[in-house]
Amino acid sequence: MHFTSENILLISSVLIFCSILISKAGYRFGLPSLLLFLIAGMLFGSDGLGLQFNNMNHAQFIGMIALCVILFTGGMETKFKEIKPVLGEGLALSTIGVLLTTVFTGLFIFLLSEWDMAPISLPLVTCILLAATMSSTDSASVFNILRNSRMKLKNNLQPLLELESGSNDPMAYILTIVLIQIANTISGAGSIDAWTITADALKTLVLQFGVGIISGIIMGYFAVWVLNKVHLTNAPLYAILLISIVFFTFTVATKLYGNGYLAVYLAGVIIGNHKITFKKEIFSFLDGMTWLVQIVMFVALGLLVNPHEMLQVAPIALLIGLFMILVGRPLSVFLTLIPFRKVSLPSRIYISWVGLRGAVPIIFATYPVIAEVEGSGLIFNIVFFITLMSLIIQGSTITSAARKLNLSLPIPDDDNKFGVEVPEEAGKLVEVTLTEEALHLGNTLKEVKLPKGMLVMMIKRGEKFIVPNGSVELHAGDRLLIISENDDED
Repeated sequence: MHFTSENILLISSVLIFCSILISKAGYRFGLPSLLLFLIAGMLFGSDGLGLQFNNMNHAQFIGMIALCVILFTGGMETKFKEIKPVLGEGLALSTIGVLLTTVFTGLFIFLLSEWDMAPISLPLVTCILLAATMSSTDSASVFNILRNSRMKLKNNLQPLLELESGSNDPMAYILTIVLIQIANTISGAGSIDAWTITADALKTLVLQFGVGIISGIIMGYFAVWVLNKVHLTNAPLYAILLISIVFFTFTVATKLYGNGYLAVYLAGVIIGNHKITFKKEIFSFLDGMTWLVQIVMFVALGLLVNPHEMLQVAPIALLIGLFMILVGRPLSVFLTLIPFRKVSLPSRIYISWVGLRGAVPIIFATYPVIAEVEGSGLIFNIVFFITLMSLIIQGSTITSAARKLNLSLPIPDDDNKFGVEVPEEAGKLVEVTLTEEALHLGNTLKEVKLPKGMLVMMIKRGEKFIVPNGSVELHAGDRLLIISENDDED
């Protein structure tokens, strides 16, 4: 097919349309939608309907844009009061946990490659590089699956898992880049100065985390100030303005040798935990945009792979994937969390299980290919296979695993029965169902004791709506729409 502007639009629209339909069908079988977006890309790719897409640089660019939006939205939806109690555990998992996973998995891959019957033969550095590319949990997969699982978790597990996935990319990135440099030096018959490499790695680590954190904090507070001070005539422009700040934050952090993904995640956390103009509208915009970029990214990554090449490494990739899921990840989690005694055994097991791989490992696997590392094609296909494996095995069992470990909580009834919303700055809406105990002082509205700063706006009885006044008679089961004064911060 000749790629004209019209044909590109046609192909893109058909891909997105079919991906959504496929994900809808797969949802009934408990399969993660992101997995189905990947599969949709594979079906349309070179081994499917023949659509050719093999540009790793373009794939990286698509992934960069998508991950910026996904991480920022995830940060905005994260309440600081929820991640504060698990800050130590999250940072430990995102640094030490990633390093241990890389070491354990890399050594296992090397032992496999030394086996006479193994279909691959890789040097130790390349084996560790392969492990490093998939050592971090994927933020897109974790955010998407946890927040669409219709389940709440005990012991602050959800904010812990989201904090880990939102902050562990810098360590995986550093390991990947350093190991690529070592691998290319060895293949070029050059000498390796261990002290120089160690010093460079530590410098990169400090810059990635330090600049990423500082950039994220500064730009987060700057965005809050701008959004509350600028007066735009159209509400949708606030969301577009915020997106421009997100990409600016990523670019500035990256140009200063920091980690842009960490910066946009932290900026999102800061913005989401402050009052900003048109916050509900911004959330609505970001929700739709997040779904769009997730679809585009996972479909593009699906197009990038040649399934027949991936199947050639399936046996060895299956062994590596099983080791990572059942041994490497659990071992690194349990060792990392030794100082944190308050984390229960069921919680440790669940954290070990929710080590989801997704778009980030695949994107990191493109770095060795672009750098022309020996065996990079093998690395990419193995990482892609393990990503599919992780989404199928772990992604589809997140809910059931939580229930078996007694870590799930009943979902509160958050449905908006009244269909009413108010701007965040005007107050907070609360819906309350009356019980017999609430009416023990009397059954009229004026006899129901409400906390100071709360006002009943509407009463719903069955399908009937009642305008409230002090003498209206209340019944058990009535649903009250209450507006309350809002704090300065959530």
